Amino acid sequence: MEKIRKEFPVLKRSIYVNTPVFGPIYDSLLDWRQEHDLDFLLRGSEMRAKSLEIISETRTTVAKFFGCKRENVALLNNFSSGLNMLLEGLDKSQKVLLLENDYPSVAWPFDSRGFEIIHTKIDENLEDNIRKSIQRENISILALSVVQWQSGIKIDLNFLKDLKIEFPDLLIIGDGTQFLGTTNFDFETSAFDVIGASAYKWLLSGYGNGFMLFKDVVENKCELRTTGFNAANAIPEKKDSIRFARRFEPGHLSCLNFGSLKFSLGFLEGIGKDKIEAQNQKLSQLAKAEFTKLGLLEMAVINRKDHSTIFNIKGDNVLYQHLVENDITCAQRGDGIRFGFHFYNTKKELQAIVRILKERE
Repeated sequence: MEKIRKEFPVLKRSIYVNTPVFGPIYDSLLDWRQEHDLDFLLRGSEMRAKSLEIISETRTTVAKFFGCKRENVALLNNFSSGLNMLLEGLDKSQKVLLLENDYPSVAWPFDSRGFEIIHTKIDENLEDNIRKSIQRENISILALSVVQWQSGIKIDLNFLKDLKIEFPDLLIIGDGTQFLGTTNFDFETSAFDVIGASAYKWLLSGYGNGFMLFKDVVENKCELRTTGFNAANAIPEKKDSIRFARRFEPGHLSCLNFGSLKFSLGFLEGIGKDKIEAQNQKLSQLAKAEFTKLGLLEMAVINRKDHSTIFNIKGDNVLYQHLVENDITCAQRGDGIRFGFHFYNTKKELQAIVRILKERE
């Protein structure tokens, strides 16, 4: 792992536990991006065919990495754009279940379109809260972040599978921006009908790239009218035969941005998705134990069996400034201070954070 850490110059500057804000760029990705731009500088429009090849290869790579049919992959600039396009094609008379205080880009698109919305509480009984709400309210759509951006609470994926069996017509939409890249996830065997992500966080791909994955059934539930020349592969005769996922790509896509996504998925594949998951689980368990001993976590986090690698500890601006002064790169979120551990973080770094926190007791 030390060899991998050397890829990330930012890790030399501080203890970087701010991946929930931005996943750092690394040396080999920078090298690829510079070579890519140099090709465009020297060859201009000759790179047109190469750019289309990069986009096609990225779609294939995303499909393979997350276990999705290639034809059901939509490449997006970010998750928010994709969700807004999706909702334009859904029946607005449907009743939607959202989580209280979920990420605004999950909640606002439903609210702005007049869906009937029911909210349920995020606490240690999250899954039970969701099931009861669906049973009581005749819910058609469940939309949620897989990992909550402030608390780090993660939905039980096995619970969602059971829920799908109990309510097979329920459309489950997931925002995986704070989740995908942290574990070995297979879309086709999951309960999600739709999951998407902006890839600049845990997937380490920089800004301007993301994706949505769809199950076949979604096309039958969504009358999407988004269109454009790119969606038809610049072939006018295909105007009326655009496949569902390509309707999320009406205009040209950046081969630099999506090539970066392809490169990073290859980088993570090279490390090993199972190894990344194991390291992240280890860090999560250690962090939860240490922060619990210090009395810094809310009970909703302490009382749950499994947790993500995002932790929001109790702390004011004075504590935050103390952390920053001691070269801890983190973020203030809600009423606390948020840490996000990824595979390149270490037990030694966690112990250093704990030591610095104890200095303020």
